[in-house]
Amino acid sequence: MAPQSCRSRKSVRTTKSTAIRQKPADPRPKLVPASEEARRWSALLESELLSWPGVIAKRMFGFRALYRGKRIFAALPNSRGFGPDASILIKIDPLPPALLKRAESDLRIHSNSPGKGWFSFTLASDTDLHDALEWLNHSYESVKKGRSR
Repeated sequence: MAPQSCRSRKSVRTTKSTAIRQKPADPRPKLVPASEEARRWSALLESELLSWPGVIAKRMFGFRALYRGKRIFAALPNSRGFGPDASILIKIDPLPPALLKRAESDLRIHSNSPGKGWFSFTLASDTDLHDALEWLNHSYESVKKGRSR
């Protein structure tokens, strides 16, 4: 009888451990290869941003993470992106009320990004680069003030 009780305990433990190991459904968006157009726009934006004081770029999960000192303020698609459209990620936390109003009225801004304070800006044409730089500047300035982490 003792060996049977040991076997039943093993099977229970195995069942519990496999239940723990099962991966839950991942709510994060899938990273897909960035289009050539998205890479070109990212390169243009990155070259401009690297000319700003204190900005450095580092690789991060197929993106180019942009930092002002030690604080991240944006991410540009490099080899990966968050879907078929060309989106850049900006971090402004907290978002001032005036900017929140602008963001709500701009159809290119989405808040379904990696985490708190992150927003995506969708690029559809070369003309969107100017507005993207404006939003990136807001993010850059918010890091200077110490509001974004």
